[in-house]
Amino acid sequence: MKKILTIGLALFTLASLGSLSIRDARAEAVMKLASATINDVQHEWQKVFAENLAKSVGDKVKVEIYPASQLGTIPRMAEGVLLGVIESFITPTAFLSGTDPRFQIYDAPGIFDSPEHLARVIHDPVYRDHLETLALDKGIRVIGAIFNSPMLLLSKEPVQKLDDLKGMKIRTFASPLQIDPLKDLGASPLPLALSEVVPALQSGNIDGMLAGMPILTAFKYYDVATNVTNLQSQQIVSVNVVNEAWFQAQPTDVQEAIRAAGRAAEQAVLPWGIANVERSNKVWVENGGKIIELSDEDRKHMMTRFAEVGGAVLRANEAVAAEYELLLKTVEQQR
Repeated sequence: MKKILTIGLALFTLASLGSLSIRDARAEAVMKLASATINDVQHEWQKVFAENLAKSVGDKVKVEIYPASQLGTIPRMAEGVLLGVIESFITPTAFLSGTDPRFQIYDAPGIFDSPEHLARVIHDPVYRDHLETLALDKGIRVIGAIFNSPMLLLSKEPVQKLDDLKGMKIRTFASPLQIDPLKDLGASPLPLALSEVVPALQSGNIDGMLAGMPILTAFKYYDVATNVTNLQSQQIVSVNVVNEAWFQAQPTDVQEAIRAAGRAAEQAVLPWGIANVERSNKVWVENGGKIIELSDEDRKHMMTRFAEVGGAVLRANEAVAAEYELLLKTVEQQR
């Protein structure tokens, strides 16, 4: 009898431990954070977000950070979040325009006066709440929105005037707001994954690329091309999106912690991002790079054409046009 009781107790203990293990496994959700970049403000946001979330929920969520396209090219990572195989992905909004064309509005030239102005707009409490749910109908939620960097043109040959753009093959983001204006100026825009740019530059398949300076220095593009033209046309906005089905599968306290951690990280990385642009400009020049400014006349002509072409693109789609007008209203309120 005693032996039977002992065996029964042992089996009960094993069953209890097994049940506990199952509960623990279910309690710890894995959240993969993906990005195409490294050592830039996107990567910094991921790190700050992970720290903030850990303080709130402990080991309820295991955050894993995968920068530098470790989980695939930008299109594959965007697709991965839509499918739910990657929980979270941070990228410039232009690369999400294929997922939802309303993300194009943040690429409109000339709407943000400065990084600080951009931050006031996208972090306006009412507008930020709207931005979070902008693409819920596509299955993604925005849990992070940050200033990335000003848009620059890297080129093998110096671009000192607009006429130099004619005939150039330039890697762009996927957004029509970059493709169509460049076509208007006589260039040949080619959407291309970041990981494919260096070999394309080296082989002569492209002549240049649009990017922010932190990307150019982080990936040491000065070893491939040394000329950067400061277009002064737009400020890049990056957003971190999370798979909505995964988000809804989390307990309410974890959901709120994710939202709070994302917004706290937004505020924390703004000064870091601004300073990083300055650091990156310095690194570029120290490594033999040149920063070229367009003449006032050329820049005025470029901005006029960009605004006309960009405005036509944005107003061609009724849903995009409505989002654009809402953004412009907030832009003016925060000037």
